[in-house]
Amino acid sequence: MTGLLGGNRHEYYMAQALREAAVAAEEGEVPVGALIIHERGVIARAHNQRERLRDPTAHAEMIAITQAAEFLQTWRLAGCTMVVTLEPCAMCAGALVLARMDRLVFGAFDPKAGACGSVLDVIGEPKLNHHMEVISGVLEDECGAILSEFFRARRVES
Repeated sequence: MTGLLGGNRHEYYMAQALREAAVAAEEGEVPVGALIIHERGVIARAHNQRERLRDPTAHAEMIAITQAAEFLQTWRLAGCTMVVTLEPCAMCAGALVLARMDRLVFGAFDPKAGACGSVLDVIGEPKLNHHMEVISGVLEDECGAILSEFFRARRVES
């Protein structure tokens, strides 16, 4: 793939998403980070904030989608790419479809709640009115490690 996220660009942006995930971990949130890229750069960056905001919908992807829509002044995020450290859940995958995102790039698969091929495939559902390119496994080991370390530390604390 060439263009905005071709070559090493996937890894470049995923490294930024991992920095967002690290912020989430520092705040006691499940360490998931997300970016949205449009044309030449990042227009949104977020991390999980469910605990902080006491909001079950405050996933990194949802917050980033809201930021990008505000930046572009439209709910249609055509021309945008979501880069996220963990495979989106059903809620977030549905939001990506509804936002008309062009592409999803994610790191680690989520075998418990992933909705982009692991448990469900909301993104690939042929009956939906929008489809996007999905690129998975980008810096998968690093994305999985930050989650594993976070949950290991939580088990030790309890």
